[in-house]
Amino acid sequence: MLATRTACWRLREHDASSGCVSLPRSTRRLVPSCASGSVDECNRAYCTGATSALTGAPAATVEAAFPIIGVGTSAGGLDALERFFSKVPATCGYAFVVVQHLDPTQKALLVELLQRCTPLPVVEITDGLTVERDHIYVIPPNCDISIDHGMLQLLDPQVRRGLRLPIDGFLRRLAEDREALSIGVILSGMGSDGTSGARVIKEHAGAVFVQSPDTAQFSSMPQSAVDAGLADVIAPANELYGAIVRYLSVAPRLVEGSARPADEVSTDVARVVSLLRSQTRHDFSHYKSSTVTRRVQRRMGVHHLPTVAAYEAYLRANPAEGELLFKELLIGVTNFFRDTAVWTRLVTDVLPALIRRRTTGEVFRAWVAGCSTGEEAYSFAIAFVEALESITPTPEITLQLFATDLDKDAIEKARVGFFPLGIAADVSDARLQRFFVKEERGYRIAKRIREMIVFAPQNMVADPPFTRLDVLSCRNVLIYLTAKLQRALLPIFHHSLIADGVLLLGNAESIGSATDLFESIDGKLRLFRKIDHEGPKGPGVLAALVGVTTAAPAPAMRVPPVLASELQGLTEQLLFRRYSPPAVLVGEQGDILYVSGRTGKYLEPAAGKANWNVFAMAREGLNHALTEGVRRALRTMAPVTVSDITMGTGEHAAMVQIDIQPLATPESLRGCALVIFHDVAASVVPGSQGKPSNIDDDVESQTIHARDTAQLRDELFQSRSDSQRLHEELRSTSEEWQSTNEELQSTNEELTTSKEEVQSMNEELQTVNHELQAKLDDLNSASSDMRNLLDSTSIATLFLDKSLLVRRFTVSTAGIFRLKTGDVGRPITDITSMLVFPDMTTVADTVMRTLVSVERDIATTDGRWFAIRILPYRTHDDRADGVVLTFSDITRAKALENELRETRAALEVRLVEQSVTPPSRDVRDVRDEAHQ
Repeated sequence: MLATRTACWRLREHDASSGCVSLPRSTRRLVPSCASGSVDECNRAYCTGATSALTGAPAATVEAAFPIIGVGTSAGGLDALERFFSKVPATCGYAFVVVQHLDPTQKALLVELLQRCTPLPVVEITDGLTVERDHIYVIPPNCDISIDHGMLQLLDPQVRRGLRLPIDGFLRRLAEDREALSIGVILSGMGSDGTSGARVIKEHAGAVFVQSPDTAQFSSMPQSAVDAGLADVIAPANELYGAIVRYLSVAPRLVEGSARPADEVSTDVARVVSLLRSQTRHDFSHYKSSTVTRRVQRRMGVHHLPTVAAYEAYLRANPAEGELLFKELLIGVTNFFRDTAVWTRLVTDVLPALIRRRTTGEVFRAWVAGCSTGEEAYSFAIAFVEALESITPTPEITLQLFATDLDKDAIEKARVGFFPLGIAADVSDARLQRFFVKEERGYRIAKRIREMIVFAPQNMVADPPFTRLDVLSCRNVLIYLTAKLQRALLPIFHHSLIADGVLLLGNAESIGSATDLFESIDGKLRLFRKIDHEGPKGPGVLAALVGVTTAAPAPAMRVPPVLASELQGLTEQLLFRRYSPPAVLVGEQGDILYVSGRTGKYLEPAAGKANWNVFAMAREGLNHALTEGVRRALRTMAPVTVSDITMGTGEHAAMVQIDIQPLATPESLRGCALVIFHDVAASVVPGSQGKPSNIDDDVESQTIHARDTAQLRDELFQSRSDSQRLHEELRSTSEEWQSTNEELQSTNEELTTSKEEVQSMNEELQTVNHELQAKLDDLNSASSDMRNLLDSTSIATLFLDKSLLVRRFTVSTAGIFRLKTGDVGRPITDITSMLVFPDMTTVADTVMRTLVSVERDIATTDGRWFAIRILPYRTHDDRADGVVLTFSDITRAKALENELRETRAALEVRLVEQSVTPPSRDVRDVRDEAHQ
């Protein structure tokens, strides 16, 4: 077939330098680029390779990679699986691997249950089984599975904190093994298993299909994948296979598959990038063409569009598609402590060395660029805490971590700091217990870790970078950018770091030719140290390399007249600057957040290390009143006015009034206070130049001073007493709360563990229940068939157990025994019978003992006759468990037998009578007739 059709074959293989992961990196693949043909033919062409052009071997002797579809489900999954596979034909060209949460102690019935609804062979997985087309492979109980080069491997089940996540584990390995040919399907189930694995499939350019939550018996698993934004298609289970076929019928024949020239195709992709830039204001022209092309191809496959031009038209007509493509290009697949060796080296070596360079009280600055949903940033914060604690004595150094990404939605998710239960596969139990808080559907990052990080959307190509950094982590970002842009960003990174700062890149990235900017700490782990020398400034280098020209200074221009609409704003600004009193906005601890007006008269920088605290900066005479006033205002949440405060001494003394207004609204300023300074008229100031000095004034001044001193002493003593009392109460309360908190935390952990175990058991029981329900349906069907069979024979049949209790009977039996439905379980001796068979129970006991059947003809009280056959009742394991009695009506046969007997007797009498006289000819004839 392939020889007769117009198709060109293009060799594509993994290119580590370009980051291309379109097809499995383990082998070379031949990909057809047919422009015509049916869906099935295109699928066959896509899945079957021909290497004759390269090796001369016949095309039929080489099996190329084909799509493998991983199907994950849990509770309620049997019904969803039956609906899904009911639409799969016998020759589809794909392979399916079903991963379901199963009870490890029960024999699985899933294989035989699925075999009823599909013509494909259903096989339970064994270790080392090679995946073949047109097969369904089912996970066995109490196992996890992996796949490597198309070979399935059984693993010991991984249980973390009472949870098993076999779906996540398999989908991850499937994505790594099949990459663009990996398909994930998430069906009914509880929890979030499958979401993490689906994210990895999307990273490797695969596709994810999810059962619509409203059609699933248990919607948690599908809803988790949908909420994470990973679902390419959301549909009922019976429609998912059709969507997969439509996707795969387009996806293999995308840009390479077009019959048009390559440069024309590139132009189409460039137009898509330009259109995306106009819709989202983000330029992806500096992304690698292979990356952009793969993402465009995926969207084309989802919408079943055969050409890039058709997708461009769809993009213009549907602006919402622009946002989806934007997110597709930014799909950030990350997880906690990715590449374990890197984090081990950071915690044990790199970070401790950097921390020791800092002195107590300093801030350690770091930047995680391309943080996605925050896993990388939180991993770094945890690693910093562990590295800090490894130093003895532990220095008092804080971390200020900037985490940025282009995707605003990802930043919002990162800020929440909530992650699914699946992170237990990447985070150790010790770290989960220390740095996370367990909640109902996942884990929330601890508050002390969250407070170390500032999340912000940023375009590191266009926006200014962070500077004075100790560490800059930019992992798995450069691989998606062109070499030109990579060369431009490295000077930016160099400019951002302090001397000997550390740059951390992904395992497929390098510094390239920038060996004059960075030296290698560990080339394998992609750790680099800044080489400290004067080089070109980052932003200028970036502008030069990406082709952004710096505009020349513009000539002087006459300022245009002020618009009428601006007059009010400008006037209000002038009035505010001229007449508003000086004021500062402070936080709970007195840290200055905002300064309004000229406050230099009242505040001055404190000596020593820079300190922006209003209590430390208050001038002489203001400190005590300001401290007490702010704390009282924040404690009572009521305005406080402190009057007649003497600021300064001698000729420079002045009277000041302070108004303190606590803020409850807006929400962002709750807990802050506004401090407003007012000058008091100079005439009331003691010792001012406006009032002559004399002896009486000195005496009065001394009296006032003594009174104020005594008052301050009393207030100080009272404040100290109150403070000590309050301190004791708070310490006692704190100890009680700490004890209560520890008890509650211990109880919560026990309840959480119990809940997880019960939930896991519930899922397994749900699966077993569905399997048993299906088996029960089969048994009911078989029972109905058997009942109809027995009824159709008109042979009365009675089943008795070992104790001769009625087990079952047919309808015809009611004509012999007075049986009704409620008599099941009653002794047969209690049932009235029409048989003249007094030793029936004795014969039945003999049959059970000897296992030899008995046949007898028995009459009834109403003149009927039955041929009774008593046989042992044998179970499926050939064990006697009662007797079976069958009753065949032989009344008619008995009547004929009696008639014949009477006829014979009459004939014999006639023969005797004829024996006295010689028999005549007629007598001889009668004798012969009788003899006959």
